[in-house]
Amino acid sequence: MGALIPHSVPPMITTPPSHLDYLRRIRSSSVYNVAVRSPLEDCASLGARSGNRVLLKREDLQPVFSFKLRGAYNMMARLDSAVLDFGVIAASAGNHAQGVALAALQLKTTAKVVVPVTTPLIKQQAIRALGAELVVYGNTYDEAFEHANELAKSSGRTFVHPYDDPDVIAGQGTIGLEIHEQYADAIDAVFVPVGGGGLIAGIALALKQLRPSTRVIGVEPEDSNALQQSLAAGKRITLDRTGLFADGVAVRTPGKEPFRIAQELVDEVITVSNDAICGAIKEIFDDRRALLEPAGALAYAGLRAFGEQGKTFVAVATGANLNFDRLRHISERAQIGEHREAVIAIRIPERPGAFLALYESFTGRPITEFNYRLGDEDSAVVFVGVQVTDRAQRLQLMEQLASWGFQATDLTDDEIAKAHVRHMVGGRAGHVVNERVFHFDFPERPGALGAFLTQLGSKWNISLFHYRNHGSDVGRVLAGFQVPEASRPEFDRRLRELGYGWVDVSQNPAIQLFL
Repeated sequence: MGALIPHSVPPMITTPPSHLDYLRRIRSSSVYNVAVRSPLEDCASLGARSGNRVLLKREDLQPVFSFKLRGAYNMMARLDSAVLDFGVIAASAGNHAQGVALAALQLKTTAKVVVPVTTPLIKQQAIRALGAELVVYGNTYDEAFEHANELAKSSGRTFVHPYDDPDVIAGQGTIGLEIHEQYADAIDAVFVPVGGGGLIAGIALALKQLRPSTRVIGVEPEDSNALQQSLAAGKRITLDRTGLFADGVAVRTPGKEPFRIAQELVDEVITVSNDAICGAIKEIFDDRRALLEPAGALAYAGLRAFGEQGKTFVAVATGANLNFDRLRHISERAQIGEHREAVIAIRIPERPGAFLALYESFTGRPITEFNYRLGDEDSAVVFVGVQVTDRAQRLQLMEQLASWGFQATDLTDDEIAKAHVRHMVGGRAGHVVNERVFHFDFPERPGALGAFLTQLGSKWNISLFHYRNHGSDVGRVLAGFQVPEASRPEFDRRLRELGYGWVDVSQNPAIQLFL
């Protein structure tokens, strides 16, 4: 093979292409050697729900069930054959890796892909099935990225960046060109999921030159909004951590070139909750019988939350690489995400007939959940799930409960209540002293619990422990510790050293009421 060829990772962009040059690259792209012109479907049912005309750009129908093959192939196809002989390397949470693997197969070169241990199994299997060499390394995408960087320098392989490369951006931009060509009438806005920013940058470069009046709106999860914060700050910021429910967009720092383009061309970036994403997945399934991964449904979730009506909107459905096990969590949360379930804690007097009186108060409203446990001598707290039609009816229900004399707390937006407490209702442990309660994100890897117990459980008594995982990339753990005042500094130090994501939820209202 000869001497190794040095490569920069990420690519050095000394003079960024002009907007017009980008459009030329998009028009001349060879992505259709591997990609299909995905349909732009008019979704009447989705439109009726939002009060708009909704068009869904079905990138989930690509050969690797994701848009990512466009950018990967476009970049790799422009490499010299001598460079391709060395092979390529990529870091990915899953979808980009499949695009690189398929492109390598088409271009008759070899691909090595580094993914973190949190990458869903369905994506790992798909990468191997396409003939790429899979390397599982690190607990986060950032760690996988750094390892791939090192391997690129030592092996001579060319690094294929998932978003911070002009040719990758141009490849993704073919989606914007297709939207323009597939729909002749006016489009008020296009909603685009945002991770590193390559997709929204490419789409904006195409649409803002071909349809200047069309707004380009990015959508991020509330717990992974790096681009929104960066645009507000006027510079790229790095999140301390990201949520992993929508793993396809779990990026801590937007790309340098995508951020530059977004500053110039993206109209707005909005955020949505994970429950809203679950609701969007269900609505798209009901309309299209398509089952999208969380990041794939992100754009439609943003469209639903946008609030405007009577418009023509496009939502880009970016992927369908969904772990089947995750459906349990999605199904559980979809009703709340669609604002069709209220979760309420209600205090009732501990006397005969009180339970019946509460039940009769809900006459005509379907009950989705009812958890009860004797409290103290005077009162008890009941955990209730109730079907509602929308957010306004939920607020009306809370007002009615107050008018009927019930002391009620709305827990519908309380993550701790929904993820843990609803499964643990059993009466408060009044005898526990010096208790602190934390919500942890456990990495799903062997030894994670052992490290936790060694670092914390070996010295402080664990007063509560609840593990909940629905095929996600992290285990959700609620844990309580009895921590005397004198040992708090040492406990806090060990907590930081553990390295897991955590939040002190000792004062959470659901915990105060039920645990």
